[in-house]
Amino acid sequence: QVQLVESGGGLVQTGDSLRLSCAASEHTFSTYAMGWFRQAPGKEREFVAAISRRGGSTYYTESVKGRFTISRDNAKNTVYLQMNNLKPEDTAVYYCAADGQTPPYYSGGYSINEGSYDYWGQGAQVTVSS
Repeated sequence: QVQLVESGGGLVQTGDSLRLSCAASEHTFSTYAMGWFRQAPGKEREFVAAISRRGGSTYYTESVKGRFTISRDNAKNTVYLQMNNLKPEDTAVYYCAADGQTPPYYSGGYSINEGSYDYWGQGAQVTVSS
């Protein structure tokens, strides 16, 4: 059982930056691809970014490309989401998740599908005011 704990959320203004962190409880962290998802009020949860086990491959949803960066430090069992130039439409609860199902040799070694993720954090609120 992998426990994931997000931190770093908050209230910021348009154009500001935030960095979310997600710490994993397991030393087997490096065996999981990791992803970030978000859920805005009244909307379904959506994929934001994913990173392969060693960090060599990343993928982003179109709306955050060029503004968000996902990274990981396997020595610290932590995945990050650096968010720059934040917009009001980025307001959501952000969840990190661990994917132990997608083979490392398949499609970049990450998934954009929620069903591939086995473990989820409790979520971190990000609010961007205009």
